Amino acid sequence: MQPSIDRRSLLNFAGSSLTGTALASLLIRERCALADSSAASLPGHVPGEVTGIPHHAPKAKRVIHLCLCGGVSQIDTFDYKPELARFHGKALQSAEKPATFFDKIGLLRMNDWAFKQRGQSGLWVSDLFPHLASVADELTIIRSMVADSANHTPATFEENSGFRLNGFPVMGSWVSYGLGCETDELPSYVVLPDARGLPAGGSINWSNGFLPAQHQGVAFQTKGSVIQDLFPARHQSAKRDADSRQLLAELNQQHLERNGLEDALVARMRSYELAAKMQLAVPHVTDLSQETEATHEAYGLNRAETEDFGRRCLLTRRLLESGVRFVQLFSGGSFGSPRINWDGHEDVKENHTREALRMDQPVAALIRDLRQRGMLDDTLVLCTSEFGRTPFAQSAADQVGTGRDHNMYGFSIWMAGAGLKHGIDYGATDDIGWKAVDKPVHWYDYHATVLHLLGIDHERLTYYHNGIGRRLTNVHGEVLSPILNA
Repeated sequence: MQPSIDRRSLLNFAGSSLTGTALASLLIRERCALADSSAASLPGHVPGEVTGIPHHAPKAKRVIHLCLCGGVSQIDTFDYKPELARFHGKALQSAEKPATFFDKIGLLRMNDWAFKQRGQSGLWVSDLFPHLASVADELTIIRSMVADSANHTPATFEENSGFRLNGFPVMGSWVSYGLGCETDELPSYVVLPDARGLPAGGSINWSNGFLPAQHQGVAFQTKGSVIQDLFPARHQSAKRDADSRQLLAELNQQHLERNGLEDALVARMRSYELAAKMQLAVPHVTDLSQETEATHEAYGLNRAETEDFGRRCLLTRRLLESGVRFVQLFSGGSFGSPRINWDGHEDVKENHTREALRMDQPVAALIRDLRQRGMLDDTLVLCTSEFGRTPFAQSAADQVGTGRDHNMYGFSIWMAGAGLKHGIDYGATDDIGWKAVDKPVHWYDYHATVLHLLGIDHERLTYYHNGIGRRLTNVHGEVLSPILNA
């Protein structure tokens, strides 16, 4: 007969050893992986809900999310509107006054870049993205996106979490919660911010919200120290290091005795265990010198304009190869003046030329690299912006200005990779690219589709919080079956 162990002994074991820390890690991982009846005892589980994951055979194992901050103009990128050339310089003929951010409704303005049909699919892509145009046959373009806000911060948060208010988990955190990680040495959800600044709202865009703390996105830097304070600032002896760890273990033990296995402490213990493993894994996975010169050149690491985004795209591929589940890259950072993002209020042509130059070549290289390595078949690549831009200029009513205002009524995003029909477009805006008129797609539908490709039923991935069974898609969302391979 096995000897019994009382609560105090268990807490002593958990708090005073690396084995205990590993146990905490296993407990929190098991919390995410338990299925069906076993899941019913979990604190975040909705009573009566079946949560066994995957719910169906997944097409994708991992996700790359390219988040283009500021509002990319659909009219100048992926939504060709030849009628705009005819209407250029004319007033908008609408009984409805457009709701825009700055309320400056100028004359209609045609696209600044020429469009061509690309590849065997014949997808329309503008000259703004010559490299992406060369892989058009890999793309699935949704041209009828709609959002609920034309204000950057709530719109960006809705893009990532499905809600415009703070406090909700983002998609990367939901995926981490639902599927966990394929490695013990790296986080399941990694974020690569723009070196120029954070997106609107900052780190709320990779928040775990009310999900367990381990599912928050971990931000890596691509220059200097990849993760702040991962390594000691100065060398210390083995004895001093051991004494420090022992003190920490004793403090954790005291806290556990007072509070039990609460999420914040277990997550912190898990973070120390993960940090120790990352000290070995991070230098290897972030060492881009291991890649060939041809690879560096393909990603644009040898050019000043593309070096930053190219480095992050190449790092993304290496993170996926090392078992990271969800990698998010931000293109664009600080708002204000100058706008270091896609927010082309003053001059769309100048703004979008600069931003597209930074990311066009690296993203196309990433897609090709994933394809030739056989990874694109089970990797989902997403490229989104929080909203689009207006077909009329942001200027006086009798002028054709050089800028465009925010547009939440109809814009474009694209996807590529696992489980998708490639080289197609879905939905449509009106003749001038202002409003979605055919098959409108909300962020709820987009999120439901992403989860579906990962083998997750968006209605069953839930977490019980404040008396409500919360989910990424709230009480909405339809999977976009027409864009999926059978």
